[in-house]
Amino acid sequence: MVRWGIIGCGDVCEVKSGPAFYKARGSQLTIVMRRDEARAADFARRHGVPRFTTDAEAVIGDPEVDAVYVATPPGSHLQYALRVAEVGKPCYVEKPMARSAAECRQMLDAFERARQPLFVAYYRRGLPRFLKVQELLGSGVLGHLLAVSHVYQGRGQPAAAQAVGAPPRTGWREAVTESGGGLFLDLGSHVLDILDFLLGRLSRASGSAARRSSGALRVEGAPEDTVVLSFSTECGALGTARYQFHTSAAVDRLEFVGTRGTLSLSVFGQEPLELHLGDQSQSIAVEQPAHVHLPLVQSIVDELGGAGRCPSTGASALRTSEVMDRVLDDYYGGRQDAFWLRPETWPGAPAR
Repeated sequence: MVRWGIIGCGDVCEVKSGPAFYKARGSQLTIVMRRDEARAADFARRHGVPRFTTDAEAVIGDPEVDAVYVATPPGSHLQYALRVAEVGKPCYVEKPMARSAAECRQMLDAFERARQPLFVAYYRRGLPRFLKVQELLGSGVLGHLLAVSHVYQGRGQPAAAQAVGAPPRTGWREAVTESGGGLFLDLGSHVLDILDFLLGRLSRASGSAARRSSGALRVEGAPEDTVVLSFSTECGALGTARYQFHTSAAVDRLEFVGTRGTLSLSVFGQEPLELHLGDQSQSIAVEQPAHVHLPLVQSIVDELGGAGRCPSTGASALRTSEVMDRVLDDYYGGRQDAFWLRPETWPGAPAR
């Protein structure tokens, strides 16, 4: 039995992840932590968790906790992960793995020294929807894969948030100190990671980032909201991606193009997959689990029990952060240091 402790039982834990730790086979959730004691107690009561605390160290050092899930914003991932590695326990950390690839490497090195596994919550690697995509690509039904592309637009903000000189409000996800960048890190990371899973390591990544939202163009310290990139895949297919946040139109389209046909789907929706072969079209519906982290958490529990392998590790997540850093490097004037502390050098500062 793997006994879990959670650091940061906020919104993501309510449905997406939290229940997975007490619903997975061979898994228990024994303690949760949140800085707000009343909210920590409320979460524990509603989810049947026996203990709660406001102290992260109490979770990490608890002798009744075998593994720790860090569900805080990325700005504190490094801090908590290093402590978990120090006490010699496995860790499951939210995505993106950290604010930069440099922080990811520190985390990975620490767990390698501790000889403990580090897992990252790129849960789409375990979802039936994307396992079906993997099956279709592996079957050769598309023929020789030529290209892959993803286009995302959305996250429009209320007019009140678009006042002149004020960036749109999306909480910590666009507070660079907490997130490491804009919504590209939060949402684009899922896409780059699942492409790494489906097509192998992404290489030769390059691109540009900018801040284009009206009312935020001249704000010092505003994160990027428009990103365009290209890359190659391990299988030889070429790839492109475009992200435009704070637009009124909503678009989410991932497309695989082969010599015999195309496969298209949304990354963040649940619509059926669309397979087009010549004049024939087929919609393929795939059921989504109620708790999207559950398949990945089950794979972690199985691995810790010696009966399986989790597909999302610190090593695979580092690759995704490396791609994002290459694309964002010029915007932030380099991402090897604590760039979030020097907003006067970005946007668009020359890479150091």
